Amino acid sequence: MPESDADGRTWLLSGPASSYAVHVTETDELVHLHWGPRIELADAQALAVRPLPDYWAFESPLDGREEYPVEGGARFVRPALSVRTPGRRGTEWSFVGHETDGGEEGDELRLRFRDGRLAVTLHYRMRGDVVERWTTLRHEGGQGDEPLELLRADSAVWTIPDRDGWRLSQLHGRWAAESRLTRAPLTYGEKVIGSRRGHTSHQHLPWVALDADATEERGEVYGCALGWSGSWRISVAQLPDARVQITGGAGHDDSGLTLLAPGEDFTTPVFAGLWTDEGFGGASRAWHAYQRAHVIPDAERDRPVLFNSWEATYFDISEEQQATLARRAAAVGVELFVVDDGWFGARTGDHAGLGDWTPNPDRFPKGLKPLAEYVHALGMQFGIWVEPEMVNPDSDLYRAHPDWVQFQPGRRRTELRNQLVLNLAREDVREYLWQRLDTLLSSAPIDYVKWDFNRCFTDAGWPDDPYPQRLWVDHVRGLYALLDRLREAHPGVAFESCSGGGGRIDLGIMSRTDQVWTSDNTDPLDRLAIQHGFSQIHPARVMAAWVTDSPNTQLNGRVSSLRFRFVSAMAGVLGVGGDLSEWTEEELAEARRWVDLYKEIRPLVQHGDLHRLRAPEGGLSAVQYVRGGESVVLAWLQSQRYGEPAPAVRLRSLDPKASYECLETGEVHRGAVLLHHGLRTGLRGDLDATVVRLCRI
Repeated sequence: MPESDADGRTWLLSGPASSYAVHVTETDELVHLHWGPRIELADAQALAVRPLPDYWAFESPLDGREEYPVEGGARFVRPALSVRTPGRRGTEWSFVGHETDGGEEGDELRLRFRDGRLAVTLHYRMRGDVVERWTTLRHEGGQGDEPLELLRADSAVWTIPDRDGWRLSQLHGRWAAESRLTRAPLTYGEKVIGSRRGHTSHQHLPWVALDADATEERGEVYGCALGWSGSWRISVAQLPDARVQITGGAGHDDSGLTLLAPGEDFTTPVFAGLWTDEGFGGASRAWHAYQRAHVIPDAERDRPVLFNSWEATYFDISEEQQATLARRAAAVGVELFVVDDGWFGARTGDHAGLGDWTPNPDRFPKGLKPLAEYVHALGMQFGIWVEPEMVNPDSDLYRAHPDWVQFQPGRRRTELRNQLVLNLAREDVREYLWQRLDTLLSSAPIDYVKWDFNRCFTDAGWPDDPYPQRLWVDHVRGLYALLDRLREAHPGVAFESCSGGGGRIDLGIMSRTDQVWTSDNTDPLDRLAIQHGFSQIHPARVMAAWVTDSPNTQLNGRVSSLRFRFVSAMAGVLGVGGDLSEWTEEELAEARRWVDLYKEIRPLVQHGDLHRLRAPEGGLSAVQYVRGGESVVLAWLQSQRYGEPAPAVRLRSLDPKASYECLETGEVHRGAVLLHHGLRTGLRGDLDATVVRLCRI
């Protein structure tokens, strides 16, 4: 439970290893006190009595110290809150009080402020060593009062303690090259990342980390992650006095989020923060544990091995052909068979059919039920692909409702991939999608839905609405509401988030889906770097990875062994996406052996603690998963030079006094040897890979 001093103006939240403290001054300014190693309430009180610096007129004593900077007054940092009323903008709040609650969602602290008709509540919740923060704004005026315009309402501002120098980590990329990790010194000024695309984007994940001199296993790391699936912005600012603040929230600029009428409120997404002194690896393990415990639905369940038909068939599908693939998939041990794009409407290519969510009568004359039942009889679950937020102009839906898409009046409607974006901020659009999808999921025994989103916003207009820019936020809220409603009505159906690969991956969508499609790039070598970046913040439990055909015809023509492809994909939620009808009997038999092995190590991979032993920077790379007395190492040798064998990898999180048996060879190793001298993988040549299982004896 959050602690408070006797005056109710200093608060302390503590987790197993860290604490967070804030204070309201006598002039009602909310200042940050501490974020880092655990302290006591008396320590926070001692920090609270330290005076603010006395600057001359060109600086503000609040800058870099204020917990949630608002627009107005003697402040020169980027404001987290900007509100406009007729003839005036800015905020002058007064402290109203605080509340602390304990419940199923964790212990929460609420700090309440007021500025005229505007009520502001800052929320804090400690989950382990992750601090969840968000903000609620409410118009408390009476009937007939003017609305309040929220130009900007960030979720939180994080203040980082003084250090000699900070290094910024972020995940950047593009389509088919997502989640690539980069680290660089933080310099004076602002570093801004985000998305202007209406979805989380392939270009940046909403996560940053700061360290001074951390390694993979040691040193202080501060990390922040935003739970929002639309446009967003995170700003990391090193101020003139070297103090650092991280500001983040929904929306890519300050042009307006929504209008608040009397009695209405606006709640920002969660912006979560984490401190650790166990390096980048410790930060990742803490983030993973937090998501498995508090974010991912049914995270304790194993995700099944799936087959997806896309790369095997593309749009040229039929019920008989899918049944043939299903038999082959079942024979190699697949547990979930997924029919991808092409099963509905007039969908014989990407030019038509989106929006018409009924089975194509020529391809599935009796609907999806016969195929789904056949797949079930083979011992597998059945899944389908959908893209509900999109519509082709060549579709029955668009011909009936051309006004349901996002568009700017008097401007050409921009088509990307021959499709337009439906406006999910509209209630009638959401209701239509609910009816079609509910009917679809009720018509056949469907166990899984791959929910795709294959283009960005370009014409985000809503001509009939008095405040059309609210579409940027309300589309995402509409998506969340639709997913929540579908999950409640169909609790046995699992959902995967996809956006042309990893274009919509964040804590917000993860709270409503069971796994995510990491990238459309299924090349096993490229995937090592993508998965390395992904693992900085998100766990293997949600990281879908497929084994596809060689050569890789999608991107680069690279040839790789089935062994390398499987071991690369086994680092996450294993899937198969190759054309099984073209695989030889030898390949199918080898695939069955790899699938069987994955099922044995799946509890460690999907639920264990991850240790990144060697980064995929050329040569050998390896990861280790640990759970209880068991451990598994996945290692990949990208290339061998001068005939030298791959170097040993030093393992982590083992008992140095215990002995461990290697299940592949029967060899027994002392824990101390594995920790200090490492394990030889036996890899040689180019694009070689292995799996090594260790069990404590």
